[in-house]
Amino acid sequence: MNNTPHIIQEGSVQYQIGNQKGNQIIYDFPKMLIYLEAKGKLLFGRNFKIYPEDEIILYKLCIYFIRDIETCKKLEIDPNKGILLSGPVGCGKTSLMKLLPFIVPHQNQHSLIPARNITFSFNKNGYKIIEDYGNNGFYCFDDLGVETTGRHFGKDCNVMGEILLSRYDLFLKRKLRTHATTNLNAQELENRYGIRVRSRMRELFNLVAFEKESIDKRV
Repeated sequence: MNNTPHIIQEGSVQYQIGNQKGNQIIYDFPKMLIYLEAKGKLLFGRNFKIYPEDEIILYKLCIYFIRDIETCKKLEIDPNKGILLSGPVGCGKTSLMKLLPFIVPHQNQHSLIPARNITFSFNKNGYKIIEDYGNNGFYCFDDLGVETTGRHFGKDCNVMGEILLSRYDLFLKRKLRTHATTNLNAQELENRYGIRVRSRMRELFNLVAFEKESIDKRV
């Protein structure tokens, strides 16, 4: 077990993102931002940077990932639910959901899977894919809502909708969280997946949203 998860080694550089007091780690948000920018450059290239206008979003996400229960309550974030990170194309949703688990190396890490890849797998392998992603594992479904309708042996299926219903059952039984990113707003998600799935999503996820005006950082 890692007894110093607040001290992270990247090559020859050591980042201390908090201080230990007894059995508790007191995290330091500015130091976390320094580490996240450095790790982002390693993962995504030297042009990666943390934008000041995104720091409010990052603060919420960091508080959630480090499981600061008191601050989560103040921010109306349920640490037992997953994260639904929404925002316009290119605002950095996928990068952040790849990056943030690195601040908590002692916790179980989610696998980030594009929703469209799951649908492609369904088209080839059928309903086993819904079982594979719906009944087990710790996932972040990336770009939820842009995937096509699944089709296997001539039968159409709203693959991600079915998986989300299964993940809801999994959440109730085993408290296993689910994360997702999406470009769609609440009404678009309801149009895409139906009222029943949208209702389950409210119970599955904390909504964390970028501003509609967030710039495309890929330009």
